Amino acid sequence: MTLEVEQAETGAEDSTDTLLERITRQLPHLRRSEQRVAAIVLDNPVGAVHFTMAGLAEAAEVSEPTVMRFCASVGCEGFQDFKIQLAQTLALGLPVTHSSISAEDSSADLAEKIFDHTISSLDRARRTLDADAVEHAITSLLGASDILFVGFGASGIIAQDAQQKFPLFGVPCQAPEDFHQQFIAATMSGPRSVTVAISNTGHTEQTLIVAEAARKAGATVISLTGRTSPLSDLADIALVARTFEDTDVYTPSTSRLAGLVVVDVLATGVALRRTPEHTAAVRRMKSELASMRQGVAVAVDGAESAGTPEAAAS
Repeated sequence: MTLEVEQAETGAEDSTDTLLERITRQLPHLRRSEQRVAAIVLDNPVGAVHFTMAGLAEAAEVSEPTVMRFCASVGCEGFQDFKIQLAQTLALGLPVTHSSISAEDSSADLAEKIFDHTISSLDRARRTLDADAVEHAITSLLGASDILFVGFGASGIIAQDAQQKFPLFGVPCQAPEDFHQQFIAATMSGPRSVTVAISNTGHTEQTLIVAEAARKAGATVISLTGRTSPLSDLADIALVARTFEDTDVYTPSTSRLAGLVVVDVLATGVALRRTPEHTAAVRRMKSELASMRQGVAVAVDGAESAGTPEAAAS
């Protein structure tokens, strides 16, 4: 039985949307006078946070009661609550819908907008990620005999990163890049096997085929997508890392970053519930890796020193 991560489109997002997201969504349903207030806020949200009620009413050419009705329409308890929520939204940086990249941007502007977009997108993924689904996924991974990570393109990179965390998962993990190898691994799954199928769109045909093969073989399927989709409908446990959609060709994709963070959450959650012996083994492994890195650094420094005139003279 599929564990639905998202509720209906409005139900899941109403409680987690930022103020700017709510205003954008409600815009078509506002009165014409309230839309003028919304236009002022959306056009310059940084400036709007400094408005008094009278100032916002004057800028929008409406009455102060209209500003109060606007605040109520977008889920605020009053004008002060509106300003607080707007400031909280801006504290995370403007989402891409309010900071579009243009050819006239300086390097500093470009960096600021991309960081704003990435931070706000990761925050959106955090706010909308279903905690119960994460708990079910961690429990399933904790009881797995083996784990198969599958994905293509950018999702394939997430799968490869997940496979690299196999010491944290504590069981054999694989993430074959070839579709046929993925399909073979899925069909050879057992009742305690877990397949984590990754696709931002949730429509990638090969991923759907592999996930279906894993289910037929008796494995538990966990999907990681950017929205509800055929893949999340197919999965036993559906994780949705919702980010802001790209609005132009210049905007970088943040879905990969959100997927990597969700994998970190799963791996860490599983590792924390393993036995103390497993935790000790992971710590030993990391300590030995650190020692090897230090040894390599010393060897490199020694080789460089041996090549200097001072070293030759000695």
